[in-house]
Amino acid sequence: MSVITITKENFEQEVINSEQPVLVDFWASWCGPCKMLAPVIDEIAGEVRDAKVGKVNVDEQGELAARFGVMSIPTLIVFKNGEVAAKTVGVQPKQAVLDMLK
Repeated sequence: MSVITITKENFEQEVINSEQPVLVDFWASWCGPCKMLAPVIDEIAGEVRDAKVGKVNVDEQGELAARFGVMSIPTLIVFKNGEVAAKTVGVQPKQAVLDMLK
């Protein structure tokens, strides 16, 4: 599965109403650590079958970033059954991100 671009318009459908866990990467194009994490997120999106992976550009979707208290990026949040199940800030190793989805 490929990475889904999450916006305030599709957030309810793709994240809140998802039957699968959803890993959401809050990022920005100017953020160095976000660029370091991007290939890991893309890799995970290609490998996991029992979860969705999405990205929220905080410059374009400031409302979503504020809603979930994103103050630093990259921030990863896992949603399960429409609720925040796990949250980390900063670059994470691939296994740590996969562990968040369990």
